[in-house]
Amino acid sequence: MSDAFSERLRDAVRTVPDFPIEGIMFRDITPLLSMPGMLEEITDRFAEDMEKMGWFPDVIVGPEARGFIFGPLLAARLGIGFIPIRKPGKLPAETHSLQYELEYGSNTLEMHVDSLSTDQKVVIIDDLLATGGTIQACGDLCNMSGAQVLGALFVIELIGLGAREKLNPMPIHALLDFPA
Repeated sequence: MSDAFSERLRDAVRTVPDFPIEGIMFRDITPLLSMPGMLEEITDRFAEDMEKMGWFPDVIVGPEARGFIFGPLLAARLGIGFIPIRKPGKLPAETHSLQYELEYGSNTLEMHVDSLSTDQKVVIIDDLLATGGTIQACGDLCNMSGAQVLGALFVIELIGLGAREKLNPMPIHALLDFPA
């Protein structure tokens, strides 16, 4: 979708060549975070798009760290709760824990065991979709609780890294896409 909002959003994303390693075109969202009104516009667009797609969640789930920016804003806009998914050792109560593979190693994510209940409808949100490993792990943690993942939202999707195929059949929606 190309409109004035999408163009402003695209213009606000800074591209940093060769970060964190040579050959990577890093898509930096920090400039858009400082733009007055932009977070509200992003939140409103996510809410509008979810309604059009028929996604009516009971809760929003977001991984550390940037899912913590967009997730609570969207949850507040929708009048529902937000569930954080964290790195190991950051949550104080009993957790589900899941180790997953990354391009260059592995990582672990955790969620409180009592965060979700059976049959709750969940939407996962993060700033960027690259290879899909983190979001697949978030979906698996939600499934461990018996929750139903309606889909995942992103500000940016990097095209060409196979994330959609990896996450299939989870529906994916991004406000912008960039080549990887």
